[in-house]
Amino acid sequence: MAPRPCFERLPVFRPLPLFIAARYLRAKRKNRFAALVTGVSVAGIGLGVAVLIIVLSVMNGFEREISARILGMTADATVFGSPADLRDWPALAQRLERDPQVLAVRPFVRGSGMLSVRGKVRGIMVYGVPTQGEGAVSELEHYLQNVTLGALTRPAQPAGIILGRTLADELGVHAGEMVTLISPQWDSAQQLGLPAYERLTSVGSFLAGMHEFDSAFGIMSLSDAARIFKLEGTVSGLRIKLRDSRLAPAVAAAIGQQLGPGFLVIDWTRYHRNFFLAIKSQKRIMFVILSLIVAVAAFNVVASMIMIVKEKQRDIAILRTLGLAPSSVLCAFLLQGAIVTGLGVALGVALGLVGADYANDFMHLVERLFGIQFIKPDVYYINYLPTEVRLTDALGVALATFTICVVATLYPAWRAAQIAPVEALRYE
Repeated sequence: MAPRPCFERLPVFRPLPLFIAARYLRAKRKNRFAALVTGVSVAGIGLGVAVLIIVLSVMNGFEREISARILGMTADATVFGSPADLRDWPALAQRLERDPQVLAVRPFVRGSGMLSVRGKVRGIMVYGVPTQGEGAVSELEHYLQNVTLGALTRPAQPAGIILGRTLADELGVHAGEMVTLISPQWDSAQQLGLPAYERLTSVGSFLAGMHEFDSAFGIMSLSDAARIFKLEGTVSGLRIKLRDSRLAPAVAAAIGQQLGPGFLVIDWTRYHRNFFLAIKSQKRIMFVILSLIVAVAAFNVVASMIMIVKEKQRDIAILRTLGLAPSSVLCAFLLQGAIVTGLGVALGVALGLVGADYANDFMHLVERLFGIQFIKPDVYYINYLPTEVRLTDALGVALATFTICVVATLYPAWRAAQIAPVEALRYE
């Protein structure tokens, strides 16, 4: 029996197919256009991966920043109830603090009205908070500018108020100036009566970095707000700080069942719920749209592979004549496509990570050069471009791109494996 050709004794995934793939990539080609298409393929894959990583990082950054600002100005969960149900709020707070998931509970008073200064009028949402211990449930004190919550309790002057920075700027109010709060009044039959006018002292401002808070919120002491909004002896609700903010929906639901139908418990994820859902939807849509860049790059890989197969048809036929199995030819060209794709993916991941890190600086440079503003605070709640690279996103993009492009090379690799040596060498 004649000995089997040496190539057939080699398993499919031994170094021979890899050697052939690498040799074809390094070899000088007669068809320079094929080399150009291969280079464009690597660049296209890199561009697609980089853009996907940067866009997803920006979306993640927006989600993170909005979450941080909402949690900074609110609590993980909030309990609402009628003034009568909340009259014994200290006992209710102690009851809630016995929950192992709860770290702290603080009361608050909430009311709306109009703020008037020198003929300028703006709507305002007033929050009355404890001047001591507020930091246990929120990050409000970190947003105060050159003022503390203790300034709200200074004696021998009208009640103090801390205004959002944007609201103070719109009204032209500085620390120490007087403002007038116009609040609605309700009688015992819940009929709207004449509004009440309260002179207040602006003691400072806060800057949360979120337009909704900075342009329409004011902070007062709990006692002053309760007096103005006729809630002496009771509160508007209780704010709860949890051990893990990510568990807020489940914990809030459990607390709501525990308290009964007389109370409403809302977790922080329900604030701007539509905004968070929109971000998630936009991430999916942008992923699909920008994946078209990867699809175009995959077509370029296929085109370059087809041209390489056409150019190397004689070499493939000789290797087949020497005993190289069709499966080895298939594997060699699949590996060649995988190498090209891997180079593009590696380039894209590197560019994406660097681009995400410097995206905000690049945006500000473009804004200064062309005098435009990409991010308007009143629309996006922030005035800069936040980014957050998540490992799962980067790996997902890289793996999906690699899989798509390698699968796309199956056709030219199969065509190469189907080359008949006799037909290919007939006219050589």
